Parts: sequence; structure tokens; C-alpha cells
Amino acid sequence: MSIPTENKQTENIGKANKRKYFLESVSSKLFMICALLSVITLVLIIGFVFYKGSHPFVVGGYSFIDFLFGTDWVPSEDKFGIFPMIIASIYATIGALIIGVPIGLFTAIFLAEIASTRVAKIISPAIQLLAGIPSVLYGVFGLAIIVPFLQNTFGLAKGQSLIAVILVLAIMMLPTIVTVAETAIRAVPQSYREGSLALGVSHIGTIFRVIVPAAKSGIMTAVVLGLGRAIGETMAVILVAGNSLIVPTSLTDSIRPLTTNIALEMGYAAGTHQEMLFATGIVLFSFILILNFVLAKISAKGGN
Repeated sequence: MSIPTENKQTENIGKANKRKYFLESVSSKLFMICALLSVITLVLIIGFVFYKGSHPFVVGGYSFIDFLFGTDWVPSEDKFGIFPMIIASIYATIGALIIGVPIGLFTAIFLAEIASTRVAKIISPAIQLLAGIPSVLYGVFGLAIIVPFLQNTFGLAKGQSLIAVILVLAIMMLPTIVTVAETAIRAVPQSYREGSLALGVSHIGTIFRVIVPAAKSGIMTAVVLGLGRAIGETMAVILVAGNSLIVPTSLTDSIRPLTTNIALEMGYAAGTHQEMLFATGIVLFSFILILNFVLAKISAKGGN
């Protein structure tokens, strides 16, 4: 009687193993398909944008140099120069970094090293909630609060300006910088803190001399991700930028960044005009590629 029972148990174990291996095989293939879909989608998007954007220069005979450094954007007169938009995007991004990075870093340090657990549990979700707010609402906030404030304070004809864009972008990048930087700071081994304090270094001294340098790679990653958020923002910027096609020489000048130019005109553009907007997208995409390259280098350096 025992032999048939053992055979039956062996058979059941064999069936269970076959079922497990089958499920593992299916799961592995499913994950691979999802990964391939992501890669294929990325390749299709990049290929389409570069195909459409390069067409005027490869076939139409337009000069890419004139496109980059031209100052006139008048599609009706066949003039396509995006230099003012490039400068506006760079100024807005740098200004947002100057304001957003120190505030974000100090907030992350406060939450990770100084604040009590009770306080951190209140502030952290509030900051994370900022990341979930639609970007257009940031623009509405800027249009309703920041723009009138700037207009009344500086006596401007209109408050939609470079400084308004900088302030809105600085607020928008805070959740990214704070969250990533806080995670990097918390990941520093506790032995670093204990060793520094045992040598007589103060708490604040330990933070800035030991913990922050140890978390440098993660903090730089937070800055680069915040930079990417600032460069790629569109809807909020449209509402507070002012839409002036000039090279900004003052913080109170109205501007039109690259993303705004694409969003405003793509709906009615056609022919060469539309292709030049795709070419603007190539320039914007190039900025993002550079950022990703910098991020990879920072991560590799931090891992050595």
C-alpha cells in the first residue's frame, strides 16, 4: 500500500514543479515583452521626431546653424530662428536651479537629520503631494498670485515675465529634489554619523562635512532630475511667460521658451512650419540627452 502512495506523492510533486516552471517561464516572457515594448516605444518616438525635424535641413535646404542662432521666428515669412527661445529656456532653468536647489537641499537635510519623526511625517507627505498637482494648476497659481505680485511690486505693464517663470519652475522642482535628496541622505550609513560625533564634531558640522559629501551622488542626481523637470515643463510656463520672441536681457522681460513655442503653434502648423516645430523638439530632446549623460557620469563616479 505504501508504494502506490509514494508514487502518487512523487507524481503530485512533479506536477507542482512543472506548474511552477511553466508560470516562471510565462512570467519571464511577459516581463521581457513589457521591456521590449518600452524600448520600441522610445525608438519609435525618437525616430519619428528626428525624421520630421531633420526633413527641412536634409531635403528643404534650410540651414541648421541659422535655425539655432537666428533671432526671428516668423513662419509666414519663412523665417525660423529659435535662439531667443534657447536663451529663455536656459535662463529660466538656471534661475529655477539657483532658487530651488538650496531650498530643496536644506529641506531634505531638515527632514532626514533634524526634524523629529512626527514633524517629518507631516512635512514629507505635503511635499510629495506637490508632485501630484497637475502642472497647469501651478501655472494658474502663478498667474493668479505671482504675476500680480510682480506687476504691483516692480510697476510692470504685465507681470508675465522671466522671473515669474523662474519662481514657478523653482516651486515645481522642489518635490523631486527634496524626495531624491532625502533618500540619498538617509542612505548614508549610521556609522558615519557616530564616528564624526565621537570625534567631537557638532551635529551641524557632521551634516555638512560628512553626511552631505557622502550623499553627493544622490544629491547631484536630485539636481539633474529637477533640471529635467524645469526644462521640459510646458503648461505652467505658457501661463506666466508672456510669449515674447526676444532675447531676454532682464528678469522682467517676457519670454517664450522652447516648450511653449511647440505647444502654442503645433495645433495649427503645417508643412515646413510643423517640421520646424519638430526640429525645436530635437533641440529640446538634445538637452535631455545631455542631462541623462551627466546623470550617468555622476552615478558612475559615485559608484567607484
